[in-house]
Amino acid sequence: MDSSFNLTLEIIIAVGAGIAAQVVAAFLRLPSIVFLLLFGISLGVSGLHWLHPQRLGQGLEVIVALSVAIILFEGGLNLGLKELRTVSGSLRNLVTFGALLTLVGGGVAAHFLAEFPWPIAFLYGSLVVVTGPTVVGSVIKQVGVERSVAALLEGEGVFIDPIGAILAVVVLETILNTHSAAPAEVWDIAAGLALRLGVGVGIGVLAGWGLSAFLKRADFLGEEISNLVVLASVWGVFGVSQALVSESGLMATVALGIVLNSSDLPDGRLLKRFKGKLTLLCVSVLFILLAADLSLGSVLALGWGSLGTVLILMFAVRPLSVYLCTFSSSLSWQQKVFLAWIAPRGIVAASVASLFGIVLTERGVNGGEAIKALVFLTIMMTVFAQGLTAKALARILRLTSDQATGAVIIGCTPLGRLLARLFQSQGESVVLIDTDPEACRLAQAEDLPVFQSSALDPDVLDKAGINSLGTLLALTPNGEVNWVLADRALEEFKPPKVWIVGPERPEEGGNGKSPALQTLMDQACLKRWNLYLTQDQVKIGRLRAPEDDKGEQIRQIQTLIDAGELLPLFVKRQGTLQIIAKATSLRPEDDFFYLLHDPRPALLKRLAGGASGVRLPLALLPEAEELSLLK
Repeated sequence: MDSSFNLTLEIIIAVGAGIAAQVVAAFLRLPSIVFLLLFGISLGVSGLHWLHPQRLGQGLEVIVALSVAIILFEGGLNLGLKELRTVSGSLRNLVTFGALLTLVGGGVAAHFLAEFPWPIAFLYGSLVVVTGPTVVGSVIKQVGVERSVAALLEGEGVFIDPIGAILAVVVLETILNTHSAAPAEVWDIAAGLALRLGVGVGIGVLAGWGLSAFLKRADFLGEEISNLVVLASVWGVFGVSQALVSESGLMATVALGIVLNSSDLPDGRLLKRFKGKLTLLCVSVLFILLAADLSLGSVLALGWGSLGTVLILMFAVRPLSVYLCTFSSSLSWQQKVFLAWIAPRGIVAASVASLFGIVLTERGVNGGEAIKALVFLTIMMTVFAQGLTAKALARILRLTSDQATGAVIIGCTPLGRLLARLFQSQGESVVLIDTDPEACRLAQAEDLPVFQSSALDPDVLDKAGINSLGTLLALTPNGEVNWVLADRALEEFKPPKVWIVGPERPEEGGNGKSPALQTLMDQACLKRWNLYLTQDQVKIGRLRAPEDDKGEQIRQIQTLIDAGELLPLFVKRQGTLQIIAKATSLRPEDDFFYLLHDPRPALLKRLAGGASGVRLPLALLPEAEELSLLK
């Protein structure tokens, strides 16, 4: 009874500590793995001795295997397949040539600097090939990096984990079977890797096809049962694949997730949410248990050579790998620098290294504890150094999503076309989308890039470049359609800023659940300003008020906005354009662009017998006239 209670207490403490670490990370807005490592080490054999994972025996291996299967399935399920197409070449290179370079570079560094024997050194190199979708995803979420870079990092993490884990197992089998390095063994390693990957992919794809077909027809199942069916299928596919060919199960779960992700399941969004919560729990518990079993004494006993090994991996092997694998890509040098820095090792490296340490010790091979210590040192150094500096580096390189420039404008209305021309005049990219042939013709006549199609089609948004542009504007005259467009775009592409014309949603506080989604104006306001533009009854203003007069200027501007005589467009802040809806959003350093209702130009044209045009010239109000109008 006491023994079973002690095991129960181990799990309770691990779960509690894991969730506490997640809470602290969310409060401090830092990657959660930092606190999971700190909490686990503090509670384990090198700290308070509250956790003793070795008491779980083989149960720890079972927990690790089933949890990692869920983690990798969830990674495949959340892959942005459309975004990966733009970086597919770089991704392919990173998970093939990049993995080989990491294996060799890590092995050579471990042999010469950490003084590991060649077999153990290359086993270490195979273990640190992986990065991991959970730790990379945590860093990306905190940083808010632009989607193209995020997609490449997430894709690498998802695909490299099963490849690295299988590679490590094959290398371990070679070490246990023989201590020679004959050329035949290199072929055996390649054949074993190909067999496991092939079997895993085949089983995962077949199971995914069958499961998606079943879920699409099983409309009698509720959401809860459907989610549990998928969970049981993940473990079932993992078990079948493992039974057929050992260590092929991880690749099978990734393939299963990718197939379901591309199957357009009716409750796909709810399934992702459920699996996301389950993955969060698995990661939290696993990291606590594995870190608690780590002896800091064994890490310190490695000496300075081990520190040099990890530094070589971070500052030489990874940058060289990224440079070679992305050499012919369209990625900017800023994107390549960020990719070269971000490669934190995660739960797969920790779990496989812990299990390998046990296996090597049981087989009487020296180096089991040392390789586990070196892998955890790699995890700690990469997580702390890269996780804590990623946000600052992304901002310096201007790669955060809130720094993305340009806009996708849905609706070739007069206001939409004017905004597009203003974006262009300030050197930013812009694309218009509309289904109306006449509206698209007018946009083309103004030399504006336009897609005549429905923005409900994700492929259209993808071709329009929504992944690289910072703002989505839904300006169609139908407010409800705008809400649907915004919801679909946020679910599919997660643009950093979304503005819509439409009614507020009182049940969601008026601005939806996403902080990126905001209401610009209602339909009546859009109709009125489109009429003003068509009748040439507006002037464009640009204002930068003195700092000591800002409060008075804001009150004057807001009064005109409330009266319907002034429409705020955007501000130019730190070199980028940002849409605003209220004068209270202004800052002293902003350049404020706005439309001012002024019927005098149209009146003068009518008196002179001229026709009113529909293309407003991009001439700004003279400063004297502008200030007089605002007084």
